[in-house]
Amino acid sequence: MLYEIRNYHFRPDLLGAYEAWASGLAIPYLSKHVDVAGFWINTDDAPEVSGQPQDGLGVANVTWIIRWRDLADRAEGWPRATSGAEWEAILAQVPGGVSSYLRIEAKFARSLIQPPGA
Repeated sequence: MLYEIRNYHFRPDLLGAYEAWASGLAIPYLSKHVDVAGFWINTDDAPEVSGQPQDGLGVANVTWIIRWRDLADRAEGWPRATSGAEWEAILAQVPGGVSSYLRIEAKFARSLIQPPGA
């Protein structure tokens, strides 16, 4: 199993509207097309950061995780899920437009904890 961890730095002033858009449109659509393990929006609580200082954007304020069988599954599944008229119509409604994504990070990880029964 491969996990894709997507961290977004979305315009903080539009985060409430983004949460409504994600909950009402993006998550229901994406959950039909990919195996969404979870989708999180930061709270107003201050993050805890140690080590090297961050850049001006600070911590990502949106994180979601997708499960894939492997990278080949992702290479086939992601473009299929994020193309087509239905997805384009949803993306066109993102608050402030796609330029509201100040940074998008996607990384791939494997779990060191095996699920029960594996």
